[in-house]
Amino acid sequence: MKMELWPEGAPLAFGSQVEDRPAITAYLAENKGNLQSAVIVLPGGGYESLAHHEGEPIARWLNGIGITAFVLEYRVAPYKHPAQLLDIQRAIRYVRAHAESWQIDPARLGLIGFSAGGHLAATAGTHYDEGDPASLDPIEHFSCRPDFLMLCYPVISMGEFGHGGSRIHLLGEHPSAGELEYLSNELRVTADTPPTFLWHTADDPVVPVENTLLFARALSRCKVPFEIHLYQSGKHGLGLAEDHPEARTWPDLCARWLRRIGIL
Repeated sequence: MKMELWPEGAPLAFGSQVEDRPAITAYLAENKGNLQSAVIVLPGGGYESLAHHEGEPIARWLNGIGITAFVLEYRVAPYKHPAQLLDIQRAIRYVRAHAESWQIDPARLGLIGFSAGGHLAATAGTHYDEGDPASLDPIEHFSCRPDFLMLCYPVISMGEFGHGGSRIHLLGEHPSAGELEYLSNELRVTADTPPTFLWHTADDPVVPVENTLLFARALSRCKVPFEIHLYQSGKHGLGLAEDHPEARTWPDLCARWLRRIGIL
């Protein structure tokens, strides 16, 4: 079930083609009579494309542990910031606005992001508002703060350890110092940042592990609950990591963490 976030046209849209119309696809968990937790899935792709193996397969895994999932097709290059942030903020508001019809608990809505999708998830977790009650659009009345984050080999920083391709696709060839600071999410963490689960491989050749370490350090400094798992070796973009002898443990570790923080 696919739903456009702005059926009448997204803000900043270049046109009206599929790539100009951000949408979410719902994967509903089996209803056992209680309000469900929900997670919006943000695939990676360097803000240039969307990686399929970090979309639907992740949603199916979430369904398997009792969580309703929504895969977000957010805008990528040539779109630049703030289009992507608008897309995820709208998706969070959209799910909360329709929570009753999907039997979702609007206070247990989180994000899972991979690589550049991890950057977008972390951006949503550090740049949010409580909604606009004066808006004529009822969806805009809802908060866009996620309740928890799961960041998988994420891009976090736009600085020394950032991913060059993500930075260029998101901010262009010559971003200002202010833009780089604003989207370096390790600098935006506060005590109100959502609880976070992180994992990464220590020798990731594409997105340096320092991204995850910087975010974990910021969370620790602000006393935000978090859990971090580092694997000694592994390529970038592992997804569910089913063929990796060590990293394949991350989904189970994540599920245990979700249970510990009251999401499952």
